Amino acid sequence: MTSGAPEAGAGAVKGAGAGSEAGALDGIVVADFSRVLAGPYATMMMADLGAEVIKVERPGVGDDTRAWGPPYGPDGQATYFASVNRNKKSVSLDLRNPDDVARARELALRADVVIENFRPGTMDRLGLGYEELSKENPRIVYASLSGFGEGKGARLGGYDLVVQATGGLMSITGQGPGEEVKVGVAVVDVLTGLHLAFGVLAALRHRDATGAGQRVHTDLLSCSLSSLVNQASAFLGAGKVASAMGNRHPSISPYEVYPTADRKLAVAGGNDSLFARFVTVLGVPTLADDPRFVTNPLRVENREELRVLLEQALAAKGADEWFAELAEVGVPAGPVNNIEEAFEFAASLGLEPRVEIDGVPSVRNPLTFSETPATYRTPPPKQGE
Repeated sequence: MTSGAPEAGAGAVKGAGAGSEAGALDGIVVADFSRVLAGPYATMMMADLGAEVIKVERPGVGDDTRAWGPPYGPDGQATYFASVNRNKKSVSLDLRNPDDVARARELALRADVVIENFRPGTMDRLGLGYEELSKENPRIVYASLSGFGEGKGARLGGYDLVVQATGGLMSITGQGPGEEVKVGVAVVDVLTGLHLAFGVLAALRHRDATGAGQRVHTDLLSCSLSSLVNQASAFLGAGKVASAMGNRHPSISPYEVYPTADRKLAVAGGNDSLFARFVTVLGVPTLADDPRFVTNPLRVENREELRVLLEQALAAKGADEWFAELAEVGVPAGPVNNIEEAFEFAASLGLEPRVEIDGVPSVRNPLTFSETPATYRTPPPKQGE
C-alpha cells in the first residue's frame, strides 16, 4: 500500500461474498479486448456479478493503465489499473501474430460476449469482427465502443479529456466562462462504460428470448451528449446554450456551495418548502416570505442578493454543525469532503464503501441485490494470469 494509505477499517469488507453466492451473470463468458477505462469498467461490473471475464492484453506491455503510476497498490500494480480490473483473468496475445490471432478467435467464439474498443475496423481486419464471428456463433453479443462513432469520427482518438472538451461538458464545468475545466475523473469513460454494460445486458435478454445475438455499439461523444441531460434539453428545447457557473445551478436556487465559519457547505434547496426549512434553521425565516425569494424562479433571478444574505447567516457556525441541524429537518446539505473524508462519511452511514481482496483494497460495487449480490473473488490479475 502506498505511504499514508488508510488501513482497512470501518466500511471495509474483506473478500465480501467471495464465491459464496451465485451471481446474476454466472455462466456468462466475456472476451474482453478493451483497454484503459470505459470498456474495462463495463467488464468489471459484469465480473462483479459473476461473469467470467478474460482480458486480452499485449505481451510485455498489457493494458495502457498498467503503466499509469504512481501511485501503486500493495500488490505493486498501478492503482489506476486496479480500479477497473478486479475479478478478471488475463491472457497475453499479440494480435500481430497469426497464431495469437487464431487463439483470440477461439476465445471469442466460445464467449457469450465480446467487448472491444479498438479503432473502428481494426477487429474486422483481424478477422475478429462481428460479421465474421457471428457466422460461426450467431448467439454472440458483440459490443464495441469508439470515441466519436464509426463514420467520419472513426479516425479520431477517443480520450476522455478530449471528449469532455469537444462534447460540451467542459464548457459547463468551472468557475465561469473562460475558466472551463474537466471533471476530476474520466467521467465520460465511466458513463460510457455504464451505457455499454446496459446495452450488453439488454442484448443478452434478447438472446435469451430469441436465441439470436447482435452487435451493440456506443461512443464516448454520444454518451457525453446524452449525459448532459437538462443542459442538452435546454439547448434543444429552448435554444439556451449554457456556460460554466461554478457550483451554481442554472434553474434552482439555493443550489450551490457556501462558506461557513470553517469550511464550505453544499446546499440543495430544490423547492419552496426546502427553502423555508433551510432559512428557518439559519435563523432568518423571513427570507421565505421576502418578495424577492418567495418562489424558485424569483430566487434564481435574485440569486446574488440571496447568496449574500445566506453567507451572512451561515458564518455563525461550521459546516458540520449546519449539516447536523439541516439533516434533522430534511434539507439536503453536506460539507465539501475530500476523498478520504468521503469514504469515512459513507462508512459512517453503513454503506461499507471499501472491499479487500487478498489484501488489495477496492471500491465496493454500488449495486445491491437481494438474491445475487456482487462478489469480490480475485484482485486485478498480473499480466497473463
